[in-house]
Amino acid sequence: MSAKILVVDDEPQLERLILQRFRKQIRNEKYTFSFAQNGAEALEQITKAPDEVEIVLTDINMPYMDGLTLITRVRESFPEIKCVIISAYGDMRNIRKAMNNGAFDFLIKPIEFSDLETTIEKTYAEVKIAREALLARELKDKNVHLEEIDRMKSLFFTNISHEFRTPITVISGMADQIEEEPEKWLEEGLRMIRRNSRNLLDLINQILQLSKLEAGKIELKLKRGNIVNLTNYLSETFGALAAIRDIRLDYHCQHELIEMCFDSVMLSRILTNLLSNAVKYTPIGGSINFEVDKVGEHLKLLVSDSGPGIPGDHLPHIFERFYQGEANYQLSTGIGLSLVKELVQVMNGELQLVSDAESGTTFTILIPMLSEVDCPDMTVSHQENGLPFEQEPPEITVARQMEETVVVQDDLPSVLVVEDHEDVRNYVVAVLHGRYNVEVATDGMDGWEKALSLMPDLIISDVMMPQMDGFDLCEKLKTDPRTDHIPVILLTAKADHASRLEGLKHGADVYLAKPFEKKELHLRITKLLELRTKLREKYLVSEPVAEEIEPSPEDRFIRQLQSIITDNMQDENFGIQELCRAIGMSRTQLHRKIKFITGLSTSIYVRFLKLDQAKKILETSDMNVSQVAYEVGFRDPKYFSRVFIEKFGVPPIKFRG
Repeated sequence: MSAKILVVDDEPQLERLILQRFRKQIRNEKYTFSFAQNGAEALEQITKAPDEVEIVLTDINMPYMDGLTLITRVRESFPEIKCVIISAYGDMRNIRKAMNNGAFDFLIKPIEFSDLETTIEKTYAEVKIAREALLARELKDKNVHLEEIDRMKSLFFTNISHEFRTPITVISGMADQIEEEPEKWLEEGLRMIRRNSRNLLDLINQILQLSKLEAGKIELKLKRGNIVNLTNYLSETFGALAAIRDIRLDYHCQHELIEMCFDSVMLSRILTNLLSNAVKYTPIGGSINFEVDKVGEHLKLLVSDSGPGIPGDHLPHIFERFYQGEANYQLSTGIGLSLVKELVQVMNGELQLVSDAESGTTFTILIPMLSEVDCPDMTVSHQENGLPFEQEPPEITVARQMEETVVVQDDLPSVLVVEDHEDVRNYVVAVLHGRYNVEVATDGMDGWEKALSLMPDLIISDVMMPQMDGFDLCEKLKTDPRTDHIPVILLTAKADHASRLEGLKHGADVYLAKPFEKKELHLRITKLLELRTKLREKYLVSEPVAEEIEPSPEDRFIRQLQSIITDNMQDENFGIQELCRAIGMSRTQLHRKIKFITGLSTSIYVRFLKLDQAKKILETSDMNVSQVAYEVGFRDPKYFSRVFIEKFGVPPIKFRG
């Protein structure tokens, strides 16, 4: 290894002299030299590549930053680098000051190169000793850390085996009970088996998620939306569960809208764990308080209960995995609170815990409210309107059953079934009944006409049909701008590979062979609708849809729509009817297409774009509020201000540049 030496001097001839006198050592790779003309330049080089410098040879008097200042900065920020002063000013005052500032040695000009080489050798020997000492300390610390990891792993697997035993015992035991006395245990036993199976799966999922967190493999999947939708959903879900156990859950949120960028699956996991624990540890007749608020630039989430509280000596350990309380204190945190802490840290949030025997336990979370600028354009899994439908809070079976007793048919997705065989058509309708609003068509031509008039959320079509087969119908749907956004599932008895490729070539989203599995059909429909829902976030941004090499039909439509609205924004007489004519669709077709793609009605989406444009103008111009209102096509500045506040939460004047 060669000694890495940085020479700092404002005399240009010194570089040439050094390279000449040490050319043999350089050729043999004993020394590697780099050069700087002043302390500021040297410090910049060191900061950019600290591993490339081991020894600094510096003069004292230099422009911008002198040598004494340089070695002081190096000692403070890079203590492993050794500095040697080479100066013509070799009086005791300078020598003393240099040594006090961290110089390893001091040489007086004119340079005796034999002395310089001896000094370099001595300094480099000290560098190697320091490096070996540092390496030894690092190895020692690493060994201690590895031993601690081994201990924690052993404890973890011991505790996790106990954690698994409870649900497995229930599952195994109830299976035996059902086998022995099915008439007595079938209903209740199956309910317990399902509940414990979910608990077991949830535990495994949390362990996997925590492992991914520790490995740095989990990233925030941010989506801008109304976080109140999520907290309302969780409050209703756990409120029903608490009521069954004669516990009152009070939910407090003074805001109908708190827009921010957040990962709803991650945040739901946090709140589900806290609310589950609150229900678990609150006695019958007790109460739980769930608060949501904005505090400055942070979202505040508070969950408190009237339970027995946590003793002070347990509080430091409460976020440790599978922490067990003493035998006389029933506390087992499992992995949930450990996961909560890790997830809050990923969100750059703060988690606070206060607990005592009189007032119970209170968890408070403060999460930075990220703005649109901080929210990357990322696709979010299992989210719709801020709700993570994939995740079901533990042990809420009864509450969920209560919710499912009321079904609002108008809110169900619409599915058009195109099938010429009556029995097959009736069977598909029966499979979908109760989950979707179903319309039928008896052949491809009928299906095309009904697709245009109904604009369904999804189409299921047979392939072999008279007048227009499924392939032609699919291609027609996918090439017409009025219907190219609708997902298509092809059902057919032709299950060979070539037919499957043919269906996909014509634009089918899914190709299922008959006889199809009912569960698979439901799953395919769900995933297709979820995929379309996820795309909504992409189109609900203030910036125009980005150009892509192969834009999707939705991208082309939204880009065209945004262009038309922007070009006519100042025309207060340009309304929905004019927009329909400009884009070539009927009012109903345009409304349903915009609703499907963005989740908004036509008028709301147009207003959405106008308000975002108004916000930009306010931030970048000197126009007053009334002028901006007229600029983006509002006739009434007062109405403009009201809807502006509804969208952004503050009056327009707040965005004046």
